[in-house]
Amino acid sequence: MLKPSIQLRLGQQLTMTPQLQQAIRLLQLSTLELQAEIQQNFENNPMLETVEDDGEPEGESNPLNGDATSPGNAETAAPSNDDSIPAPAETPDDLPVDSGWDDSYDASSPYNGASDDGRDIFENQSGAQESLRDHLLWQMRLTPMSDTDRAIAMALIDAIGDDGYLGETLESIHANLALEADIDLDEVEAVLHLVQRFDPVGSGARSLSECLGIQLQQLARDTPWLKEARQLVAEHLDLLGTRNFKQLSRRMKLTEPEVHAVAALIQTLNPRPGSQISSRAPEYIVPDVSVFRAQGTWRVELNANTAPRIRINSMYAGLVKRADNSADNTYMRNQLQEARWFIKSLQSRNETLLKVATAIVAHQRGFLEYGEEAMKPLVLKDIAERLEMHESTISRVTTHKYMHTPRGIFEFKYFFSSHVGTADGGVCSATAIRAMIKALIAQEHATKPLSDSKIAAMLVVKGINVARRTVAKYREAMSIPPSNERKRMA
Repeated sequence: MLKPSIQLRLGQQLTMTPQLQQAIRLLQLSTLELQAEIQQNFENNPMLETVEDDGEPEGESNPLNGDATSPGNAETAAPSNDDSIPAPAETPDDLPVDSGWDDSYDASSPYNGASDDGRDIFENQSGAQESLRDHLLWQMRLTPMSDTDRAIAMALIDAIGDDGYLGETLESIHANLALEADIDLDEVEAVLHLVQRFDPVGSGARSLSECLGIQLQQLARDTPWLKEARQLVAEHLDLLGTRNFKQLSRRMKLTEPEVHAVAALIQTLNPRPGSQISSRAPEYIVPDVSVFRAQGTWRVELNANTAPRIRINSMYAGLVKRADNSADNTYMRNQLQEARWFIKSLQSRNETLLKVATAIVAHQRGFLEYGEEAMKPLVLKDIAERLEMHESTISRVTTHKYMHTPRGIFEFKYFFSSHVGTADGGVCSATAIRAMIKALIAQEHATKPLSDSKIAAMLVVKGINVARRTVAKYREAMSIPPSNERKRMA
C-alpha cells in the first residue's frame, strides 16, 4: 500500500518570459516588418517618442552610431586571423519604475530613420503599376468599334494572362459570348486579330509561333531576311529551339551563315510580350548592415536609416508616481515598463545582428577581396560556435537580413554554402564551384561549348573532385542551358 510522502527534487526549466519572446520575435523580423512593428508600438504606447536630430542634447551619445569601439560598428583586420567580436553592452535585467532610464544607458535606440531629404520612410510606399489588362482596355476604348466587337474584345482581354498569351480557347470564349448574343466564331477571331496588334504587339497569341509571327508582320517589308524568318517561325521553330542549325540549313535551303542571320532577326522579337508591362510594384532592398574597407581594414556598421530612433518620453515618464496604485498610474507604469522592454529588445537585436555580420565578414574576407571563387565553406554551426549562440538564433538573424558590400547587396544566407572535397584533403565552397563553372562557360568557344563531363574534368585538374551530375546540378541552378543549346555558329 502506497503512503503519501513529501519529496524534494532539483531540476532546471527554461521559461519563455514575455521579454524573451519579444526579443526573439524582433530578431527574426525583416527591415520592413520591423518598421511596421515600431510604428505599431508608437501608436499603442504613449511612452515612446522619436528622437529628432536637431533636438538631441549635445554630448548625448548613440551606442550604435559611435566610433569603432562601440557596438554600432566593428572592424576586421585584414592580415590577422584573430577577429574579435564586439561584446554586447551590459544592461540590467529590470529597472525600478522610478529610476532614470538615462542612468543605466542611452535612452535612444540604435536607429535613425530620417532620410537625407527629410521624408518619412513610412510614407515612401509606391502603388501598383498599370497591369497588362488595364493597358489593353485603355487601347480598346480608344479604338472605334461596334458595341458587339467591344464586348468581344473585353472578353478576349479578360482571357489574356500576365505573359500576354490567350489563356482560353477561342471556342470556349465564343461559347460564353453566344449565350448572350448571336455572335459567330469568325467575328471573335476577327476581333482577336485586332487585339493582337495592340501594344505590346503579340498579346493574345495562342502559341509562341503565332506570337512571333504577329511581331514579324509589323516589321517593314524591306527588312532583311523577313520572308525567311516568317517561314522559320511557322514551320521550323522547334529546330531553332534545339539550335539544330544544320537541319535548318537543309530544310530551308540556306547556308549556315544565312540561317544565322535569320535567327538573329528572330532573336530581336519578344516571346513574352506581357512581360513588358508588369503590375507588380518594384521592391527595394534596404540593407541592414554596410561593409566597407577603410585603411586596410574591413569594417561593419549597422544601417542607421532602417527605422526611426526612439526613446522614452521623459515628460510622461515623470508623471509615474512610485507609491500610487490608482488605475491611471498603474496604466502609465505598465506602459513605461513595456517601452523599456521594447527599446532593450531593439538594442539586443542590433547587437546580435552586428555580431553575426562581423563574424561572417571575418570568415568570408576572401570573397570581399577576390570574388565568388574565393568563397569559403560556411554553415550556421560555424558561426554559432564562434559566437557561442544557438544555431536557431543564427538562422533567425540571417533570414531576410541583407548586407551591403563593395560587390553588391547580399542576403546573409548567401554567405553560407555546403562544401566539396579537394584533392589535397581540403574543402571548397559550393558557391566558389558555381563561380568557376560560370567562368569556364563564359570563356568557352561559341562553336564548341564545354560539356558537363569536360567541365568536371577541368575542375579535377584544379584539384576539385566533382562528378558530372554535380556540374549539371550547379549549371541548372544558375539557369545556364546545356552545351547543345549554347552552341553558336561562327
